[in-house]
Amino acid sequence: MTTIDSKTVRIMLVDDHTVVRAGLRMLIESRPGLHVVGEAATTGEALTVAAQAQPDIILLDLDLGGDSGLDILPELFTTAKQARVLMLTGVRDPEEHHRAVRLGAMGVVVKEKAADDLLKAIEKVHAGEVWLDGALMARVLGRSGPVGEMTPVNPETARINSLTEREREVIALICEGLQNKLIGERLFISETTVRHHLTSIFDKLGVTNRLELVIYAYRHGLAKLPR
Repeated sequence: MTTIDSKTVRIMLVDDHTVVRAGLRMLIESRPGLHVVGEAATTGEALTVAAQAQPDIILLDLDLGGDSGLDILPELFTTAKQARVLMLTGVRDPEEHHRAVRLGAMGVVVKEKAADDLLKAIEKVHAGEVWLDGALMARVLGRSGPVGEMTPVNPETARINSLTEREREVIALICEGLQNKLIGERLFISETTVRHHLTSIFDKLGVTNRLELVIYAYRHGLAKLPR
C-alpha cells in the first residue's frame, strides 16, 4: 500500500478515455509531490470517486462521452469540499470556458498544450491561483457580447467607477497571481481586510470567484494582459 505524504498534492482524473487517463497519470506522477488518488470515466463515477478519494485537485474533462463535465461541477464541490477543479478540454468555445469559470473552476487547460503547462496549471491551482493560458484568455476577451449569465459589457462603466482606489490595487495584484496574504503584505493591510475588499469587489462587479474576476479585469482594462 502506497503511503502518501501529507504535503503531496492529491489529484483525481476524470476523462472518458482510458488511454488519456493513463497518460495523464504517468505525466503527473513524474513530478515529485503530485499523486493520482482516483480516476473516473463518467459523471456518475466522478461523484463516487470524489467522495471516496477527497482529492485536492480534480482534473475534469469537459466532454465525457456525451455528457458535460460542467454539469456535475456544483455537485463535485459539495462532494469534495476542499477540491479545486481544473478543466481539461479540447473544446475551443469561449462560452464553455466562461461557463466553467462561472461554475467555480479555477482554470482551463487545452489538451493540445505542452505537458509542462498542465503541470504548472496543477501547481498554480493548488496554490489557490487561477490558470487560463494566453491563447484562451485572448479568445475569452475577444467575445463581443454577454455569455450565459455573465453581465453585459455596456452597463459596466458605473460598476467600474464604483471601485475604490484600494479595490483597484487589490484587483491588479490578484491579476499578478498574488494570494491574500501576499496582497496584504504588499499593501500593508491585514489578510482579513483583503478578504473584505474582495467581497466588496465581487459584489460590485457581479463576479463570483477569482478567475472570473481576472477575466473581467483584463476585459475591462483594470489590468494589463500578460505578454
